[in-house]
Amino acid sequence: MDIIKSIEHEQLKNKIPELKVGNTVKVHARIKEGNKERIQVFEGIIIKVQGGGINQTFTVRKNSYGVGVEKTFLVHSPLVEKVELVRVGKARRAKLFYLRDRLGKSAKTKEQVGARIEDREIVIKEDLVEEPVVEEVKTTEEVVEETPVAEEVQKVEEAKTEEAPKTEAKAEEVKVEEAPEEAPAVETEKPVEQEVVDTVKEEKVEDVKDAEDAK
Repeated sequence: MDIIKSIEHEQLKNKIPELKVGNTVKVHARIKEGNKERIQVFEGIIIKVQGGGINQTFTVRKNSYGVGVEKTFLVHSPLVEKVELVRVGKARRAKLFYLRDRLGKSAKTKEQVGARIEDREIVIKEDLVEEPVVEEVKTTEEVVEETPVAEEVQKVEEAKTEEAPKTEAKAEEVKVEEAPEEAPAVETEKPVEQEVVDTVKEEKVEDVKDAEDAK
């Protein structure tokens, strides 16, 4: 999409009134007078609808005190508050310019008998208000899915904490079993220490005897 088209698309109204040539309508338009703003109603017959997109316009004609007055409105203008249908008329042309040359009753279109007077609207852009609700639903589903995972992680951690004392107890049992194997090595070393002590004592006795002989 071009940049210009994207900008124009943002300026479009979500809904516009259904406009048909020959219908009598009341156009509620905003008018600013200084710092004040009011709504002015212009009632007349739609004599033409032209253009498309953001440039679409429609022209309304009425006779005021014997003088013909025409006003052209932009369909997507924010100054157009609403368009109210008053009467449904018969028209077999796209543009009713022949009404400009007529006066009195002949300056109006014939009324279509039995037609329903309803203010119908055409949807151009759909409202995107419902999308955030869908996202919120998705987030709640994700939270619901994440909670069982968190519970499983807690169970695994508890199982590890329970296994840790068991492994420590097994390690202590293995150390206790290895201790008696080192005992015989200690017993073999004791006689050696006793022999060393005896030799020392014998040396001392000889020294004593030599000392006595010398005397």
